[in-house]
Amino acid sequence: MAQTLSIYMAILSIWAFVAMGFDKKQAQKKKQRVPERNLWLLAILGGGVGAYLAMQVFRHKTRKTHFRIGFLLLAMLDMLLLLYTFGVQMPVSTIF
Repeated sequence: MAQTLSIYMAILSIWAFVAMGFDKKQAQKKKQRVPERNLWLLAILGGGVGAYLAMQVFRHKTRKTHFRIGFLLLAMLDMLLLLYTFGVQMPVSTIF
């Protein structure tokens, strides 16, 4: 199960990364954009790491506080879920 989850999250992260990059290019060309709800959906469904990395790499959506904080939190939740699934034990005090 852990391997399946990690593959699923990797695919969604790549998809979110590409979608954010595409949206940035579309914004620069002033063409049709990727709806924000689609970017959020990719991040919520397990692509939080890719969405957050894309935001940093492409410098896209960085002025919007809800994206900066939301994508960071989703990326952290995704990483914690993977660690938990792989059986990594961490004391709660190290997380907070």
